[in-house]
Amino acid sequence: MKKFVRENSLSLFFGVILLGALAGQSVAGQRVYNADAAEHGEKTISWAHYLVTPEFGGDLLENWQSEFLQFSLYIMATVWFLQRGSNESKALDAAGLESDEQQRLGEHARENSPSWTKVSGTRRWVYSQSLFLAMTTIFLLSWFGQSLNGWRAFNNAQDEHGSAHIGYLDYLVDADFWNRTLQNWQSEFLAVGAMAVFTIYLRQRGSPESKPVGAPHGETASSG
Repeated sequence: MKKFVRENSLSLFFGVILLGALAGQSVAGQRVYNADAAEHGEKTISWAHYLVTPEFGGDLLENWQSEFLQFSLYIMATVWFLQRGSNESKALDAAGLESDEQQRLGEHARENSPSWTKVSGTRRWVYSQSLFLAMTTIFLLSWFGQSLNGWRAFNNAQDEHGSAHIGYLDYLVDADFWNRTLQNWQSEFLAVGAMAVFTIYLRQRGSPESKPVGAPHGETASSG
């Protein structure tokens, strides 16, 4: 068990704080929901009931979709785009998909390489793009879930104000949906761009996300 924890400590750490943050969000969100309900003379709900409301689901998936969009774009952008001096960039002469030899594909695969890297055709292509495909699929599903929950929450608010409901397709072009979406996207783009630039000049000793502390600013694609 000690060995397992040590070898998986990074994913375990983020898994634990994810669950903690989700629990905190659900408790705080329920209190906000019930405070608003009481203000409008409506019935309050239990914590378990709040977990299945569109308000909670929308807020949750609104953040998830933007995070996975960030990773999808970052994964694909770093194939082709470069940043001199950044640890987040490939070497300046390495833009592109790289050769089969560099990627250990086909006849260049090693004995312990994944089986789909040793074959040609569709399976190799799918595995070669699998990280991007997985992240993009989760983004699209999360964004779809956000839109459905946002639509339901929007119509709940319409009920509170005695206004008419709108259809799902109408909600997709409504300012409320795009306001909630774009305020998350811009923060993700800012964070990724800042990380790419900060790693040119700033360091964190011992982190693979940083260049060696003594590396010159112009050194690209190195890791401590």
